[in-house]
Amino acid sequence: MVEVTCKLSGLEKSFGRNHVLRGIDMELRAGEVTALMGANGAGKSTLVKVLCGYHFADAGDITLCGAPYEPADAADAIFKGVVTVHQSIDDGVIPDLDVATNLTLDRLTEPGAGLFVNDRNLRRQARKVAEGMGLTMDVRTRVADLDVADRQMIAIARAMARAPKLLILDEPTSSLSASEAERLFALIDRLRAEGVAILYISHRMSDIRRVADRIVSMRDGAISGLFETDPLDYVGAVNAMLGHQMTEVDIDPVHGGKAILEISDLRLFDDSPLINLSAREGEVIAVTGLLGSGTTQLAEVIFGLAAPAEGAMRLDGSPYSPSGASDAVTRGVFMSPKDRAVNAVVADFDIANNMTLPFLKAFSRFSFLSERAQRQAASDMIDRIGVVCQSDRDGISTLSGGNQQKVIIGRWLLKASRVLLLDEPFQGVDIGARRDIGQYIRQSAAGRTTLVFVAEIDEALEIADRIIVLNEAEIAGEYINSNVDLNSLVADVSGPGRPPANGTGPDQAQTQVMAG
Repeated sequence: MVEVTCKLSGLEKSFGRNHVLRGIDMELRAGEVTALMGANGAGKSTLVKVLCGYHFADAGDITLCGAPYEPADAADAIFKGVVTVHQSIDDGVIPDLDVATNLTLDRLTEPGAGLFVNDRNLRRQARKVAEGMGLTMDVRTRVADLDVADRQMIAIARAMARAPKLLILDEPTSSLSASEAERLFALIDRLRAEGVAILYISHRMSDIRRVADRIVSMRDGAISGLFETDPLDYVGAVNAMLGHQMTEVDIDPVHGGKAILEISDLRLFDDSPLINLSAREGEVIAVTGLLGSGTTQLAEVIFGLAAPAEGAMRLDGSPYSPSGASDAVTRGVFMSPKDRAVNAVVADFDIANNMTLPFLKAFSRFSFLSERAQRQAASDMIDRIGVVCQSDRDGISTLSGGNQQKVIIGRWLLKASRVLLLDEPFQGVDIGARRDIGQYIRQSAAGRTTLVFVAEIDEALEIADRIIVLNEAEIAGEYINSNVDLNSLVADVSGPGRPPANGTGPDQAQTQVMAG
């Protein structure tokens, strides 16, 4: 009989009239990974916040290792053995402190730790934690100076140092490369063998296939499916999450009109190969590749956030070399960046102000903002792109992650552009919201060229007319999105002699297309 580490019985939670959790019954077992799937707004985040002490349940019971579990706050939850690595990376680290202090911070604040810190001893302890995660950076490095993937790994390493009874991982691979994700999976395997109960929240079927012992699907605040019979029914789990059968995405590739953006003999780095690319009017191009392949760098070069080592660009036949983001926007080149919490969302603004932020001049007359015009434009976009909210005056932070993403993408669809760059537009977004976003991007594609930068193959196949693969800052392959040879596509993404992204081989890629 498998030991139940955490048991939830009849859990209820409401915010005003919004009934968010509806009688949740769930067992999280020692030495098992329970994958939790649910559309944005299904209640996953609220459930996690109840477990880690941010919210109190209105009704129901939770037991941890057989004893009643009612954490007073997040610190109390951690003390009792429930540790969460949140999707927002900087919730798990303190960017202004160095790696060593981040990894040992909990020990420094323990009772009896003393007022004075032995720096040498602290770094030695930190190196031990880092080595256990396979981290090789200098522990004296400030976390803010690390890239997104390394910050994520530091947050996870810090969680591991707390020796959790229940470990909650919320989209942990969203910023990790294939090798870093595999390192995390190996660590999960080790923790599972040691008897840790793990709740793993992800939208990536490749992740779930790699780690899950069982799958719990949520919909509208309730458990809509439990799948624990080997082999796991991944398609059934997605159906239970969505509330309807999955439909194949049927792309009729658009070949596009005249070239809008032309890239000639461009090098992203001093020693990287040349990139030549033509993006045509009405065309949606997915640019895919592993983390570090150059996808984000290419987007930043086009948007004027970085300069290429060499090469030239043309926009509508004229030389194009933007001096910065504002220059790019003036020329009709718009970009929705990845990591919305850091680069896009203004937490203190409501939906309308977030959505219209770059175009306030368009809603102004003689330096006076026409709030009526601003809010009408935002309300129209909310309806078109399917943001689930009460009104455009709702705070952006009250929305689920997928609806926040719709707001940020809607921001750059408010006004006509010539080039629309979308860097990881589906990051942390469930399958239903992903399809809403993808359908609207395709429906509105006329009059511009759209480049969508994604790491996941199934996301590229869902949205693109043409797929371009980058590998080590070089175009490794190009495909019209019709009867794509997935074996070839996966091989191009992975590169010669490299493992496929997130453990995704050809067979897994086939299932990703079906399940995504």
